[in-house]
Amino acid sequence: MQRSTILVALLGLALAAGGCSSGQRKDDAPVVVSVIGGETKAADPSAGPLDSAERVLMGATAQGLVRFDAAGQIEPALAERWIVIDDGRSYIFRLREAYWPDGAPVTAAQVVRVLRRAAAPGSRNALAPFLAVIDEIVEMTPTVIEVRLKRPRPDLLKLFAQPELAVFRTGTLDGSGPFRALPAARGMLLRPIPDPGSDKGAPEPEETVHLLGERAALALARFKARESDLILGGSFTDWPIVTQAEIAPANLHIEQPLGLFGLVVVAREGFLAEPGNRAAIAMAIDRAALTEAVRPGWTPAETLLPGQLDSAAPPTRPEWTPLAPDARRQTARDRVAAWRRTHPDPLTLRIALPAGPGATLVWAHLAEAMLGIGITPQRVGPEAAADLRLIDTIAPYDSGRWFVQTACLVCSDEARALIAAGREAIDLPSRAQRIAEADAALTAEAAYIPIAQPLRWSLVALRLGAWQGNARGWHPLNHLRNEKE
Repeated sequence: MQRSTILVALLGLALAAGGCSSGQRKDDAPVVVSVIGGETKAADPSAGPLDSAERVLMGATAQGLVRFDAAGQIEPALAERWIVIDDGRSYIFRLREAYWPDGAPVTAAQVVRVLRRAAAPGSRNALAPFLAVIDEIVEMTPTVIEVRLKRPRPDLLKLFAQPELAVFRTGTLDGSGPFRALPAARGMLLRPIPDPGSDKGAPEPEETVHLLGERAALALARFKARESDLILGGSFTDWPIVTQAEIAPANLHIEQPLGLFGLVVVAREGFLAEPGNRAAIAMAIDRAALTEAVRPGWTPAETLLPGQLDSAAPPTRPEWTPLAPDARRQTARDRVAAWRRTHPDPLTLRIALPAGPGATLVWAHLAEAMLGIGITPQRVGPEAAADLRLIDTIAPYDSGRWFVQTACLVCSDEARALIAAGREAIDLPSRAQRIAEADAALTAEAAYIPIAQPLRWSLVALRLGAWQGNARGWHPLNHLRNEKE
């Protein structure tokens, strides 16, 4: 029997046994957390992008200078306090008392080494492109470090709070908490690390976390059988499975964090060499029907920026947005027909999508849109050679620069120059103006085809009373339970 068939069968058994209960588990057992994705293992964020399970594990076992709380706000981590001086060009952090697993203290020199490595030229850290503003990171004393910036960046702390900038010992990937990871039969067992000087004894069972990385169907079956308390990392790809699982509304949480969900142009060749033809693809898509088919209430998008953010202007709207849906599709058909008059060969576009039933629903609507204007679509895997590629990613910080940089997979020299000018701007007003100009340039050349805001879902047992939804779609494991009275 195929693995997918086994997982569906397990889910069916769990549904039959579990009904639509709210999944309240006993409160004297470890908190079991399933993260949808790959195996739960430690990974070096400066060696390449982290998947969902790796990010959650890194955020649980290795903290950065700061971190996010349950509401997505900045709270102290390795740094107990900080100040910002020199018109926002200098961040000075005082480190708190913290220790590695072997009892050795965490030093400023070690923190500096890890952060320099993440920001170094050639780093494969997913946040490296947004750390170019850092001029230097220096150890001022054994407990104080300074991060000097070339230009002011008020959003720097949100970058430092990401798991990709957690501080760990290179070679071992050991962190300083808030949890210590121990191997389990499956996944990892996470034990909370007491504050230095605390006389608290061994943690209570309910203070520990059993972290699993697994596929959505297995995670859902486990939750329905009341064998887990939390599922993280749910996205549009597996949402149709959730709709069949009869989850109690009290357990189901939907979020639409800031980010990008749309098609990036991979190759500006053939039909896609012309901006008007790329815009024809954007005009052909019925976003309202697509999002409604996956999940009613999912917010469609027609602009690159989700709001003004730190841009000098509101999001640039494509020139075709005033047209009614029928007029959009007719304009798109006319452009394809004009192309075909001088290019009689079949017009085929490869669209790279992930696996999963939600992705198949998205594909059905994209394929219908393409066929409706005279293009033959071909679905390929997420890593395959393609003409258009679906991206579904959450913004690590609230800046238009992240949006224009991420959308510019293949864009014009003019757009790249504007994005670079935003990075190098000497002050915030100049930066805001360059971001607005880059947004306008990318929109005019249809380098990115927006479809919606990212869709995320979590299943949360009632015993996790401190869990909160937030605009970042990030849920730290040390903020799941309310403190006991």
